[in-house]
Amino acid sequence: MQRLLENKVAVVTGAGRGIGRAIALRLAGEGAAIAACGRTLANVESTTAEVAKTGSKAAAYAVDVSNGAQVAETCEKIVKEFGRVDVLVNNAGVTRDQLLLRMTDEEWDTVLDTNLKGAFNFTKSVSRGMLKQRSGRIINVTSIIGLTGNAGQSNYAASKAGLIGFTKSVARELASRGITANAVAPGFIVTDMTEALGEPARETLKTRIALGRLGTPEDVANVAVFLASDLAGYVTGQVITVDGGLAM
Repeated sequence: MQRLLENKVAVVTGAGRGIGRAIALRLAGEGAAIAACGRTLANVESTTAEVAKTGSKAAAYAVDVSNGAQVAETCEKIVKEFGRVDVLVNNAGVTRDQLLLRMTDEEWDTVLDTNLKGAFNFTKSVSRGMLKQRSGRIINVTSIIGLTGNAGQSNYAASKAGLIGFTKSVARELASRGITANAVAPGFIVTDMTEALGEPARETLKTRIALGRLGTPEDVANVAVFLASDLAGYVTGQVITVDGGLAM
């Protein structure tokens, strides 16, 4: 049986750990070659080592997604190495949680620059090639916080809500060239951040989730595979929540 992404090339940002790592591995498992991007080279090299075990080609790139010049240079290297880009997953993200009245300019700017401007930088650089080949899949990892808001996360919520609007606008701009753009909005996912909450807090969270459990990075990765494949060829401009029924 042919894999869903055979002979495709996927760029995944924030691929060094958590959701980004899971997406990279899941895409590779379906046959995609992976350009794994992240701020820390050692982390993305760890991901590419795992990708290699699937038999897919992989390369690691250290890049600050908020730096447009760095992103453009990195994308040139990726195209030189792989020949093309078929799938872009904008997953890189950070949090700097703080109450609004205590939030510094730096805490606001860092989150918006990474979570929103980073997606702009990579999409701008990668979409040029997609337009020429008249095909492509852009997948932006947002959050249910971008839909609901959350106290102490005005910067994060703004970045993720902005990413939803960005996704819909890009979907409209690029649709005529066979390029789709969609967003995945995870809920509470088992990551380093949720592990740090402690067991009592996690149990309380589960009571708010219809399915009664936290999500896994693989739950998010499964949706990313669908959106990256031909199965989602008629899906664009959408936000798919992966939250176990938390925000319904």
